[in-house]
This record gives sequence, structure tokens and C-alpha cells, in this order.
Amino acid sequence: MQSLSRNERRELIDWENRELPVKTQAHLLSLNRSGLYYQPVPPSPQEVAFKHRIDAIYTEHPYYGYRKIAAQLHREGHGINQKTVAQYMREMGLIAIYPGPNLSKRAHQAAVYPYLLKNVTANMPNHIWGIDITYIRLRGGWMYLVAILDWYSRYIVSWELEQNMQIEFVIEAMQQALAQATPQICNSDQGSHFTSSQYTQLLLAHDIRISMDSKGRALDNIFTERLWRTIKYEEVYLKDYANPREAREELRAYLRFYNERRLHQALDYCTPAAVYFAGSRKELTP
Repeated sequence: MQSLSRNERRELIDWENRELPVKTQAHLLSLNRSGLYYQPVPPSPQEVAFKHRIDAIYTEHPYYGYRKIAAQLHREGHGINQKTVAQYMREMGLIAIYPGPNLSKRAHQAAVYPYLLKNVTANMPNHIWGIDITYIRLRGGWMYLVAILDWYSRYIVSWELEQNMQIEFVIEAMQQALAQATPQICNSDQGSHFTSSQYTQLLLAHDIRISMDSKGRALDNIFTERLWRTIKYEEVYLKDYANPREAREELRAYLRFYNERRLHQALDYCTPAAVYFAGSRKELTP
């Protein structure tokens, strides 16, 4: 059982089991009861449908803000206002969440690092990593996928799938990646997960230079944005995951395929794993 990740063990919890209390199940699975996140009230079918459509529009047009997405939804005949679209996008992680006005300017600036990758090309494995979070739709809800991508090889170093946007799954994914290798630079957006002291201190403790996209510039993290499009068009949008366990199983299989068997034109039709572990190519450009 210990070979399973924390998230995989959490998904084994049977909330409807009256013979075996959740507390006992958590103990048997070596889980902290207080760390379990259960939402007894599911989202409405309308909210799920809107979020799924917003995800599809944003994946096709990552430069769209909430106003354009709301306009597109209106053109499709959906009655939803800009405020609701903006709220849903924040909940989906499609709009970076910045520190609010109650924080001092100094505290804000201390959390944000400059973008280091203008005119910089990844020239070997573990030179530059990118980390990001994306929305994964389920039949009656959604999950969040965080992935760490090696920019040189397009190899997914680590990933985690979670039902909420808590910082823990981001930290867990990064710790798993750092157990394998250490990059020179790690790039992210300015979202609250990546400006948190818990995250930045983890990178600094490994002497990693922190790079962050310019505010409002999702395409600064172009390789990771392309990864999300590939995963969604080749896997997620072709499936109808019934529950978190099915989503995890299917995504695990696809991401293994992506790393080990999917040929990439930008890699001279090699696989990411072959390039990452061989480190033979001298230069890759967007």
C-alpha cells in the first residue's frame, strides 16, 4: 500500500461505506484524516458544462481573457456574464491569482521573480524546467493536473493529479522531480502556488534559479502550453472519465506513452525519454 502515492490512497476512500468508518479507512491507508478533502455537494451540471467549454476555448486560444471567452459563449447561445466567467476561470487556474491589495508592495515583489528566459534556449536536459497546472474534466466534475516539463527534451519529469487546488500536490510533484534531477532554471507563471514561500524556498534550497512569466503572458511558458494542448486533444477530450480513479489510470497510461513512445517532430522524431536520458541533441528551439 505504501507504494501508492498519497493521492492514489485517498481515492481508495469509500465515503459511503457504513461498516468501515472513514477514520478507520484513513488509518489503514496511512492517511491523515484532516488531510482528506471531501465535497459532499457536487457542482451543478450547468457549472460543469460551462467549465468544460471554457477549458476547451482557452486550450484553443490561450491568449483569450475572460471577456473574449464570455463573448464566445454568448455567440454560442449561452447565457453567462463576464463576472461568472472570470470567477470560473480563477477556480480553474486559468487566470493567475495575484496577492491582493491588503498585502504590502514589498511583500508582493518579494514573491515574484523576473522572467529569465527571453532569448534563452534550452541546450541540455535539466537546463530549464517548466511547471504549470491545468484543468482536467471529468463526466460530472473536474480535477487539476500539475506537470514538470524538461524544455530541452519535452520529457515530463513528474506529475500529480488532484481534486482541489491546494499547494500540497504542487510541492509533492516538485519533490518527486527533484528526487530525480535538479534543473538550473525552473519557470512558472505568477500564480499563488508558485509565489508561495513553501514553493520558492524548496527551489532555492536546491540552488535553482526561479523564473516567472510576465504578468498576463501565458505564452512565456510556451512548451508547457503546448503540452496541455497535446494532452487534451490526444487524450482528455477523447475520453469521458467517470471518476478520479479512472482519470488517473488513463492519464498515467497516456503520459507514459507521451514520454516513452510518442515521436516528436521537434525532436527529430525521437521520444522525449530518449532525448532526456541521452542528452544528445545540441539545441532545441520553440
